[in-house]
Formats: sequence, structure tokens, C-alpha cells
Amino acid sequence: MSLSLLPISPSSFHSLTLTTTNTLLPSSSSSSYSFLSFSRLRKLSFCHSFTPKQDGVSHFDDDEEEEEEVLVALKQEEANVLELTDGSSSSHLPDKWDVLGLGQAMVDFSGMVDDEFLEKLGLEKGIRKVVNHEERGRVLRAMDGCSYKAAAGGSLSNTLVALARLGNNKPIGGPPPPPPLNVALVGSVGSDPLGSFYRAKLRRANVNFLSEPIKDGTTGTVIVLTTPDAQRTMLSYQGTSSTINFDPCLAKIISNTKILVVEGYLFELPDTIKTIKKACEQACRSGSLVAITASDVSCIERHYDEFWEIVGNYADIIFANSDEAKALCDFSSEESPVAAARYLSHFVPLVSVTDGPRGSYIGVKGEAVYIPPSPCVPVDTCGAGDAYASGILYGLLRGMSDLKRMGSLAARIAATVVGQQGTRLRVQDAVKLAECFAFHLDNSSSNSTGNIQSDFGSDHISSC
Repeated sequence: MSLSLLPISPSSFHSLTLTTTNTLLPSSSSSSYSFLSFSRLRKLSFCHSFTPKQDGVSHFDDDEEEEEEVLVALKQEEANVLELTDGSSSSHLPDKWDVLGLGQAMVDFSGMVDDEFLEKLGLEKGIRKVVNHEERGRVLRAMDGCSYKAAAGGSLSNTLVALARLGNNKPIGGPPPPPPLNVALVGSVGSDPLGSFYRAKLRRANVNFLSEPIKDGTTGTVIVLTTPDAQRTMLSYQGTSSTINFDPCLAKIISNTKILVVEGYLFELPDTIKTIKKACEQACRSGSLVAITASDVSCIERHYDEFWEIVGNYADIIFANSDEAKALCDFSSEESPVAAARYLSHFVPLVSVTDGPRGSYIGVKGEAVYIPPSPCVPVDTCGAGDAYASGILYGLLRGMSDLKRMGSLAARIAATVVGQQGTRLRVQDAVKLAECFAFHLDNSSSNSTGNIQSDFGSDHISSC
């Protein structure tokens, strides 16, 4: 079966149709903190949580920067905040955004612990638990003397950082690269040092954090405790600044955005659900695309009706793994991911369903294109889905119209992240992937007569 595609642009995506000839046509309408001492890192992040008793603890993030660079970034961030206060720095921001994320802004603390550590704290191994300020402090105090890393975390921020790195590469030689992608995130952080750390880290990754810190608020954190058997125990502290408000400023930003990406974890915040709806309504009025990340099965189950109100009325793109897609469809665990992709694509124009080492599916109008996995030696699967989503977004923004090629790029990006330690796509890998993508895109364009075609066997594309 042949699937023939014309280039998909955000302006025409809302009117995407699948014709009887199976053609998609737009209709006419880590640094190592250099082994910072515990007390020095406390100045950056922990002063609202606890007072450490000793030094000598390793702290590092996944960007491999020097300690001095982190401190410089924080100082620069403070200067930028002051500039924003008097309005003098607004000229530094782009007028239009390629992608705007609406999501949680949380700092991740990841450490290796043993079973005894969890038992002493009364924590069940493998759970995901929301904790309060005091519980967070108790766990972090217990980690005093452990080796761990701190990073500007979050599923959506992983996607946006990867996208920004793909979209800001500067290849040596060859034709000039396309314009850099303008990527931003709207979230909620406090005026505490953790909030400054988060904003500084995103800024260094070419992701603009557009929300001002909430005065006297505390920034949310996620503590990830990994035992030798690779099981993760996750403790989430929402902070006192977890609400995102919809205001005229956010409305204006969305109006100048090509793709709005809403993180599913936001459905856990009752006051923010109203903001999600208003943001999606604004995006639709402005002709922007709306993408939703499913985020977590339990989150979907707790907020099923709210998810479907947004997905059914506003979503143009949805990102989910196999279990999340089945949860959205209210399917049993025995159902196949391809069935979920086909079902969801009756409601959402473009559906992305990942299925781990078994590959992934892209659903469009009741059909599902199979994307084989990209070979890799797995090191850490955390962040694979986030990386995959960045590949789909990158392909759309760069004019890729072949779903098979777009999915293959996304699978390759995911495999790159799975083959490393850490959840973020590294700069050097992003450059190589973007150059490879540009090469294949140029070849596809030169070998076509207007339509970009891709042929699949019947096992690769299925219809209801």
C-alpha cells in the first residue's frame, strides 16, 4: 500500500484529511558540579529544605558543565530577572515561537540507594508518591553523604531541550542551516534558589522560560531513588508555586506560537485544568497546533474525563506510550498498541504511540504506520518517549511530510538517549542527527515530483 504525502505545515494541519487514495492532503481551507560540596550546593538549592551536616557529596547534572559556569549562569539569570522587572529585556525574546510548552517546572534529584535506605524511611520500593515539604526535607537529609545528581527536570522539558538542540545545530560546511527553532516553556517556579537554578539551566539549553517566579514561592522537586535492581522510587513535591494562571500575557504568547504542547501531568493540578482549556482555546483561535503528552497511566485514570475533554475538542497531536494509549482508549492490557493508535486517530489527526523495544506507531485517520526501533545498546530507558516526541515535532517544523521517515528520525533520537546515561539529548548527538535528517530531507525532495512518497507492506500500515 502506498502512502503519499504533501508537506504538512502548522497552518494547514487543522484541515488535514486522508483521501480515498490514501494520500494525506491539506485541504484548501553535568557537569559535574565538579563534585560540589554539599554545603556549597545548598546555597543554590536546598536552603528551604534542610541543613546538611557534612561535605564530600558528588552533585552533577547531565550537561557536563564546570561549577564556575553554573554559578555564572545563576548570576546572569538573576540579572535577567531584574531586567524583566523593569521591562528592559523583552526585546531579547523572539516575536514568534515554534513550540511553546505548558508544563511542570521541577528540579530532579536522582540518587543510587540500597533497600535498607528505603526501609529506614518507610518507603515502598517502586512507588510514585506525592510528599509535602517536611517529608521532602527528611528524605534529602537522609541522602546526606550519598552521590546523586541535580537537573532541571520534567518530561516536557526533556522534549523541549532535545528539540532546541536539534533546531540550533550549526553544521560545518555544506549549505546554510535553516533558522534556529524558537522554543519556550511556561510553568511555575518559586523565587527560591531552586527556581533560579531551573531557569538558568533551561536558558543554557536554548529553551526560554517565560514565566516570572512567584514571590516567596517554593519550586517543585522530584526525588528519584534507584536501587541496585534498577527499580525507581519517585517522590514528588509540587511546591507552593505549582499553579499556572492564564492571563493576557500567556494568551499573546500562544497567539504567536506554531505548536502548543501541554504536559499531561498538569491535569494533577486542579486549578491548572482551567488554564489548559483556555490555552487550548486560544491556540485554536490563533491557528496554532495543540499537542498533548499523556504522561502517566495513573494520571489518565484519575482525570479521564478531563483528558478527553481536551483531547476530543482541541488536540491535533497526542504523544503516548503503549500503556497510556490503552488507558486513554479504556482498553484492556491485552489490546495491542496498534489498535490503540488506530482508535485514537479517529479523534486526533496525528497520534504517536511508542512501544519500547518493539517499535512505535503513528496513527492518522484510522490507519497506523509501524516504525521499527532503531538499534542500540540500552543503558537507561528513562526519557526515551520524551526524545521520541522531540523527533516528531522537529520533523513537522522542518517540513517533513513522510510519516515513515519522521517516525524513523524520532526512533533514532530515542535510541540515542536510551544508549546513554541521562534523559537529555546531548548537543553533539543533536548536531549529527539534525545533519542526517537534513541530508535525507534533501534527497527526498530531489527525488520527488512534488509529493513525497513512501511504500509500506500491508504489515506496516493497517486500516480499521
